Amino acid sequence: MAETTVENLSETDEVQEYTTETPAEEYTSESLPSAFGDPQPAAGTGRRKNAVARVRIIPGSGQWKINGRTLEGYFPNKVHQQEVNEPFKVLELDGRYDVVARINGGGISGQAGALRLGVARALNEADVDNNRGPLKRAGFLSRDARAVERKKAGLKKARKGTQYSKR
Repeated sequence: MAETTVENLSETDEVQEYTTETPAEEYTSESLPSAFGDPQPAAGTGRRKNAVARVRIIPGSGQWKINGRTLEGYFPNKVHQQEVNEPFKVLELDGRYDVVARINGGGISGQAGALRLGVARALNEADVDNNRGPLKRAGFLSRDARAVERKKAGLKKARKGTQYSKR
């Protein structure tokens, strides 16, 4: 197989230029972003304490799949179910998206917080223009950075020392 170099290119050979932009005529109506209000699939990652939630939202009927289980099966506590659903309530999108999430690490409360942040970020990605303002005002796009403080050497816990004994 002969290699093509600049020297042996003839004047009739075409040199293609590669660009990162796609020509406008290659777009179809399916590949263009949809009009206002149409649900779009999106993904987001949420973290809280030691929990990490990877979330995908898909236009659907409001089904939840968390590590292969339903919302009620994974979070039996109603407070956690309510916390996770808050971004949908604020945007009035109840039942418009199916949620598929993978959660690991942390405890139940941290996982619920991580899932809420992941859902909010996914909704923000789905429609930035309409969803970002209400989600930001409600405080759902901020990561809660509070975590357990580590234990220090010479102490019983992170800050608790031994009790002083005079005698």
